[in-house]
Amino acid sequence: MKPIGIFGGTFDPIHFGHLRLAEEMAEALELTTVRLIPAGTPPHRTRPRTDAHHRLQMVRLAIAGNPRFVLDDREVGLPRLSYTVETLASLRDELGARQPLCLLLGADAFLGLTTWHRWQDLFTLAHIAVAHRPGFPQSAWKDAMPEALRAELEARMAHPHDLTSAAAGLLATRPITALDISATHIRDTLRAARSPRYLLPNAVLDYIQANQLYLPEN
Repeated sequence: MKPIGIFGGTFDPIHFGHLRLAEEMAEALELTTVRLIPAGTPPHRTRPRTDAHHRLQMVRLAIAGNPRFVLDDREVGLPRLSYTVETLASLRDELGARQPLCLLLGADAFLGLTTWHRWQDLFTLAHIAVAHRPGFPQSAWKDAMPEALRAELEARMAHPHDLTSAAAGLLATRPITALDISATHIRDTLRAARSPRYLLPNAVLDYIQANQLYLPEN
């Protein structure tokens, strides 16, 4: 069974950096689908600036036309903090014990993994695939890791093609195209009454403007 990708984030707003990561990892890992899951109230950062229904619609517009991408709204309706381990447990219950699941993370998120709620339980529910910029030295990467995370990396490291061999528990890394785009920069650009065009899909930018999101500062 080929893996299903799981890609979460606030997506406030979703941009080409998110989309390119999902696309390149889907191809490299031979994922059947990638479920994009907008966060409800994430525990590691301030509450998203934009209401959930707007962020859902922006993701819906951004992925339209890509049959491999699926919008999953299971987190945004939660009346409490949303934890990745609980989302994965919900998906595991829904998809069964044998289906390989692959949690997609950027390198920065992975380096902070030991601060996540029940972070070691993530490996019992899914593989973890880390996207990093080309030429990123593995030695420097390992030096930046907490010791507990380095131990997991060394014990679980696998080739991306090995992720079909089990339902969960492996860790793979993959270089992707480096796009220096952030949602924070896009929000700041809009608040400064400048154009973020070509940093995110036109349909998303049109939606932002039609709904007066991230308005310029007075």
